[in-house]
Amino acid sequence: MTQLPGLLDTEAIRKDFPILDRQVHDGRKLVYLDNAATSQKPRQVLDALSEYYERYNANVHRGVHVLAEEATALYEGARDKVAAFVNAPSRDEVIFTKNASESLNLVANMLGWADEPYRVDHETEIVITEMEHHSNIVPWQLLAQRTGAKLKWFGLTDDGRLDLSNIDEIITEKTKIVSFVLVSNILGTVNPVEAIVRRAQEVGALVCVDASQAAPHMPLDVQALQADFVAFTGHKMCGPTGIGVLWGRQELLEDLPPFLGGGEMIETVSMHSSTYAPAPHKFEAGTPPIAQAVGMGAAIDYLTSIGMDKILAHEHALTEYAVKRLTEVPDLRIIGPTTAEDRGAAISFTLGDIHPHDVGQVLDEQGIAVRVGHHCARPVCLRYGIPATTRASFYLYSTPAEIDALVDGLEHVRNFFG
Repeated sequence: MTQLPGLLDTEAIRKDFPILDRQVHDGRKLVYLDNAATSQKPRQVLDALSEYYERYNANVHRGVHVLAEEATALYEGARDKVAAFVNAPSRDEVIFTKNASESLNLVANMLGWADEPYRVDHETEIVITEMEHHSNIVPWQLLAQRTGAKLKWFGLTDDGRLDLSNIDEIITEKTKIVSFVLVSNILGTVNPVEAIVRRAQEVGALVCVDASQAAPHMPLDVQALQADFVAFTGHKMCGPTGIGVLWGRQELLEDLPPFLGGGEMIETVSMHSSTYAPAPHKFEAGTPPIAQAVGMGAAIDYLTSIGMDKILAHEHALTEYAVKRLTEVPDLRIIGPTTAEDRGAAISFTLGDIHPHDVGQVLDEQGIAVRVGHHCARPVCLRYGIPATTRASFYLYSTPAEIDALVDGLEHVRNFFG
């Protein structure tokens, strides 16, 4: 068995994830390498969800009976856990959404409806990058179309990094918001936050960071990022689906208008007008994802017990090993950085002229689960002149043996297609 420095005790960790014991396709052991799409869930999270529904299920904030009070305590307790996990100055800066996409849409719509000095209009500019997930492209396109604002973006270098050579021309005095991904879901690139934030602050622009591929894999400190908004999602970090987070600076959340209207986000309502509750409830209209928040809180407990520094070191060692092994495969081209430095644990590649969907299907027959397609990042595929990629992505329970299985599987793919 391959031994690498910095690895976690995956044998012990994998016992917490029942799905990893599954066999597929006539008894083949499951090799799950699709963690950038969604992570698997440990028993601790599954038990928390089950216990919530069995013992505490009620709507939050509204009732005075014991179940309502207990459910509210669990829901708001999850907010406390998220705030501590990202080092938020205040728990009231943590807004629960249904996913990171909704979090990013929330920011875009707030700015579209805001008063000065935050308002995005036809005289202003929005800046994103060419490596964004569609969830950090489409909301800004919609905002630009609705307001007449100009949408600009940073391009990509040939090795899969942001081209910041023209940063002063891209981020200008007209820029109102700069929104970019911390870790690319397709390229694996870890972006230079400090340089982008510094330039944005020079011109008085707000900064929004999509941390969906960062929060599960590395320590995340919103104060150190110096961003104004940070979005991420629960299902990629051992939590359930249907729960996301938007962190925002408190003074901004106080000034900006709500995106959704309805129950719980109000202070008073008459037939003529309404006033709104303080943040975070101002942005959480209707019955929230209560059980999902409880599950996310349990996931944060689980990750914290292992240590985000240790998870980062584990994935760095795996990524370094995976890059080395994959570069040994004939005709394989990694799309993105070809070293383990400044990259996350998602590696996209092409294999000769074999279509990625065919690669993925043959790998699946061997029990190996990878992702194929443009990974909701089609502009990246257009930039590098490819129709799609195959993506392998790792997490805290991934092992060198699974990387070896992937490489062996790719050899089978090559043989299958001659």
